[in-house]
Amino acid sequence: MANQIDTNKLKQAEAITSIVKDMITSAIEQSAANTTLTSEALKQASNDVAQVQTLISQVQSQIQTQSSLSEE
Repeated sequence: MANQIDTNKLKQAEAITSIVKDMITSAIEQSAANTTLTSEALKQASNDVAQVQTLISQVQSQIQTQSSLSEE
């Protein structure tokens, strides 16, 4: 049986990354008008980036595990 990477996690990471990019762009555009809103948007973007990092780490671990198993 061929080893497979969980592409759903990568697709989810890609979608979140796109949303984060839009949030940061909007925060920059609105920063002078509403610093509270900007701060909240950046906090949420930071949380979302952490989620992306977790998803990518999970996929990396899966790849490393599969590589180790195939070497045995």
